Amino acid sequence: MNQLSCKQEIKQITIPTPFAVGDVHTYIIITDKVTLVDAGVRTMEAWEIFQAELKKHGLKVLDIDQVLITHHHPDHVGLLDYLPANIPVYGHERAHPWMTQDQRFFTTHEPYYRELFAQMGVEERFYSLLGGMDKPLRFSCHRGLTSFVKEGDRLEGLSDWRIYETPGHASSHLVLFDENSGTMIGGDLILAHISPNPLVEPPYLGEGERRKSMLDYVASINKMMKLPIKRVLPGHGEIVQNVQQLLEERLHQQEKRAAKVEAFVKEKPATAYEICQHLFPKVFEKQLLLTLSETLGQIDYLMDKKRIEVDATSLPYRYQVKEEV
Repeated sequence: MNQLSCKQEIKQITIPTPFAVGDVHTYIIITDKVTLVDAGVRTMEAWEIFQAELKKHGLKVLDIDQVLITHHHPDHVGLLDYLPANIPVYGHERAHPWMTQDQRFFTTHEPYYRELFAQMGVEERFYSLLGGMDKPLRFSCHRGLTSFVKEGDRLEGLSDWRIYETPGHASSHLVLFDENSGTMIGGDLILAHISPNPLVEPPYLGEGERRKSMLDYVASINKMMKLPIKRVLPGHGEIVQNVQQLLEERLHQQEKRAAKVEAFVKEKPATAYEICQHLFPKVFEKQLLLTLSETLGQIDYLMDKKRIEVDATSLPYRYQVKEEV
């Protein structure tokens, strides 16, 4: 892609996916080590393209010394199954049960979402979707992490690159920031044309409650605004140059949508499902799980700011503007 210095190069490899998001980008950082950041989706087409693109850059699979995963979603980890078993794979510990497809973890999913649907007031006709929620995992890997990394860590051969924890779109999300050049490899945190959906995840084993993904996302954006980022190499779409402006726009868009929810429940108390229909009248049926995640994120955001409150005395839960004392 380009050479940042005589000691370091970054190559972008674009891989097709079967998902609506379209192509996904992976990155090769070449120093005294060859580091792959993210691994695409597990299809034979993706594997063949990945190898062909490596060859264009004078590389082969066996040249890869290590892999960093920005988050656990299938389009970022799938090709790990095709890489040699001795290549170390790094990522956040919360990615591990998704990547290994830990059945103890996954057996909790359908009951959790069934209860969540009841709380949100989702119509019974949509409950059949719950059985297929994990279908995208057929494009994921079955290979876990070799080692866990966390905020502030650096990998061998990447002394200028610092890892930051940036949950929101996924609770396992990480980014990699080159403090010298101001370049960030951003996964799905910062995308040029769309705001990433903060997806609802069930509680992990041993946890009592789910993470509030929208609150995590807003906190991650605020964290990124404090860094001198000059450009973001994203997981999807175009390279982001006007980073600070885009981050401000994302926070403004978030507040605008939250205000729309607040105004809606000010008229009368409403269920999360009714709020979802209000926010996404044209697409909620076709993209119910995504739109419900977004809706729940807005509710979490407003609840955290004490701008709305919930009546959880019976099902479904109803939300209303918080009464002033």
